[in-house]
Amino acid sequence: MAELILSPIVDKIIGRLGSDAVKQISLVWGVNDELDQLNETISTIKAVLLDAEKKQSHNNQVNNWLHRLGNAVLEADDLMDEVNTEALRRQLRMSPNPMANQVCTFFSGSNQLAFRFKMSRRIEGIKKKLADISKDRNFFLDEGHGETPSVRRARDTCSRLPHQGVIGREEDKSIIINKFLLESCEESVSVIAIVGIGGLGKTTLAQSVFNDEQVQKHFETKIWVCVSDDFDLKLIIKSIIESAKGDSSLGDMRMEPLQKKLQEVLGSKRFLLVLDDIWEKNHNKLSELKNLIISDANVGSRVVVTTRFEDIAQFIATKQQPYRLGVLDEVQSWSLFKSMAFEDGSHELENSSIVKIGKEIVERCKGIPLAIKTIGNLLYGKSKESEWSSFNKEFSKISEQQEDDILPTLRLSYDHLASHLKLCFAYCSIFPKDYEIEVKGLVSLWMAQGFLKLSDPSQDQCLEDVGYDWFMNLLEGSFFQDVKVDKCGIIKRCKMHDLMHDLAVQVAGGECATFVISNGQANIKETTHHVSFISHTYSKSEILASLAHAKKIRTILHFFALKDQTFCDAIISSSKFIRCLGLNNSMMKLVSNSIGKLKHLRYLDLSLNSRLKILPNSITNLLNLQTLKLNLRQTLKLKRY
Repeated sequence: MAELILSPIVDKIIGRLGSDAVKQISLVWGVNDELDQLNETISTIKAVLLDAEKKQSHNNQVNNWLHRLGNAVLEADDLMDEVNTEALRRQLRMSPNPMANQVCTFFSGSNQLAFRFKMSRRIEGIKKKLADISKDRNFFLDEGHGETPSVRRARDTCSRLPHQGVIGREEDKSIIINKFLLESCEESVSVIAIVGIGGLGKTTLAQSVFNDEQVQKHFETKIWVCVSDDFDLKLIIKSIIESAKGDSSLGDMRMEPLQKKLQEVLGSKRFLLVLDDIWEKNHNKLSELKNLIISDANVGSRVVVTTRFEDIAQFIATKQQPYRLGVLDEVQSWSLFKSMAFEDGSHELENSSIVKIGKEIVERCKGIPLAIKTIGNLLYGKSKESEWSSFNKEFSKISEQQEDDILPTLRLSYDHLASHLKLCFAYCSIFPKDYEIEVKGLVSLWMAQGFLKLSDPSQDQCLEDVGYDWFMNLLEGSFFQDVKVDKCGIIKRCKMHDLMHDLAVQVAGGECATFVISNGQANIKETTHHVSFISHTYSKSEILASLAHAKKIRTILHFFALKDQTFCDAIISSSKFIRCLGLNNSMMKLVSNSIGKLKHLRYLDLSLNSRLKILPNSITNLLNLQTLKLNLRQTLKLKRY
């Protein structure tokens, strides 16, 4: 990553090097001394990582050094994963008879001199790379172990969620609701556009209006569709119908029958439709969508559109001028900040110096709610005046930011995250914008990549619990939002604000990529390790040719229907080092037998494959597999082929 947060990965490698199983197998292979030396080299590098990661955003030399180190560390991680897997395989086939074990081990393929020589050479190669990189650190890094990250006072989060209200937007909400309810219901459908820069809370305001009790009673049908920057008319119509009907059974329906269903949905009852986050500026496309909705609409229906762009708002609104959402005033900003930064009745509010510093910080947030919430969450738990003063000085350095650009402020909040949380957040850049993330699945992905670590192995805690706690830490910092909670108060789904998604893409750099081809050039590079496919506009040959450039892909996910069995097979056969593989929602009938060769695989998603009835026996070779997602209604068999 541009932010290559290596500490958690290095910790994982060191832990594996010290395991009893790995020590046993290294003795069998005759590479025990080499692994001991590798452990010593990695431990030396660990000592300077905190200092390097602190400096990287301000020093190109450090960034380049970390890129080199990152590739070498990941290579060491792959090697240790192979050693660990072989150790596990050896344990599984151990006989109760010690003599039989020695004979089996001697005659096994893993005891051949050629294999031992190959493994020894790989270890030596990694050691040399790491040693050379370690020497270079002296040119630009301080000696020592760096600073220890400060520990924030934790929130009481048993059932508490981050603030979900609309502080400072009560008047805006009232004005928009009045536009809905006071206009004549005999009037044909009207379109109201809410426009403003990113981070003002356009979506939050629209949600508040949408869920208002008065509005809920007034409209017979309420529909919410997130449009975002992928403007596909067919998908938008499908989403409107599915939201109105409360199901997703339309499948791959053609445009003409979709339009007929849209007429049935919009023409039957008075509706409220929210089209959130429109980016499309093509007037022909916007006209087509607008005409479809208005021509089919029942009298008295209303449409709300949110967008960052004035020209879109002007074009798509009907009779009324766009509602231009402004920044919060001084009083509103301070009220929102207090709700984020201080506990109720906190003694910090009694400290006039902290209050004074806090108001200076709020002023620099320029009335933008997302910036205020993010910085407020960051300062939550800091009770010393010196901490507030130090942060204020740091924050003042980015005050030159453009009026409509809050990414530097969000980046500052990211910089203050612990290393393990930085790694988890940056990984989320592989999701599409406005994608509804399943929290349990996200934690499984983090776990599969080895990001999660037990703080105290002696405690009765599993990695899934750790992952959920880390997710909550990011949620409290406003890195996630729009949560959906089950009856027990457990968060099931969430989203990322599009500016937070932009930040994740920025800090992930070339390490993560959502696949695109621009000017004939794909964005997958040799250093790319995590890839997602969010559009079906590219051919199989283009995708596979691009994947060939990245030799060590660790994640492949897709967010559209795959209809080519050979494409799925090709991905499996070319993904030697993969940890997470998503082959869900495809038309595959069979899983390639070569999947058993993916010795690093930990996460496999085969859900929503209605034609899949059989799994190959080779899937039992996936000794590291942690998560296998299948349809609940699928009855699968193991079969040799």
